[in-house]
Amino acid sequence: MQLHKNIRRGIFLLLGRKETMRLSFTYDKKKVLQALRYHFIWQSEIRIFLILIIVFDILSAILYLIGKIHPEPFLLGSLIWLLFIVSFWFILPSSIYKKSETFKDSFVVDFGNNIITLHNKRGYVEWEWKQLIKFFESPNFFHFYFSQKSFFLLPKDNMNDDFKHDLRTLLREKIP
Repeated sequence: MQLHKNIRRGIFLLLGRKETMRLSFTYDKKKVLQALRYHFIWQSEIRIFLILIIVFDILSAILYLIGKIHPEPFLLGSLIWLLFIVSFWFILPSSIYKKSETFKDSFVVDFGNNIITLHNKRGYVEWEWKQLIKFFESPNFFHFYFSQKSFFLLPKDNMNDDFKHDLRTLLREKIP
């Protein structure tokens, strides 16, 4: 059985993926919220801002401990850090989830040699591979990026290990 899968995978790779990979999926709210958190934390400006807040907080704590400043700058840095985490960990993902109808629908995606087609009961959209600028993988999703802020989440829930492997290979081949 395993040999048959490996032969099929090898033929699939040799033929230049002329066959289409197809996946049906829906979204799970808890997993989508976690994926949105990954998206925000991976944004360079957010990571830089978070690092600056932490450095400010550490520096103000040291200066307070050696008696150079009052406790207010340290408390202010702690408050800013807390607000930042609450905003990007809870408020922003929840508000995006609530506003988006996409996460409440079911889809079928086809990965072809030249295009990706996403369709549901309301219609379809096609993307050429060259429209994607990057992808990354989180525990529950593949994240496809069209720009720094525009992305699509593909859940891994209905994927078996062979499908994930073939998709990773295809993505590495098609996305620079």
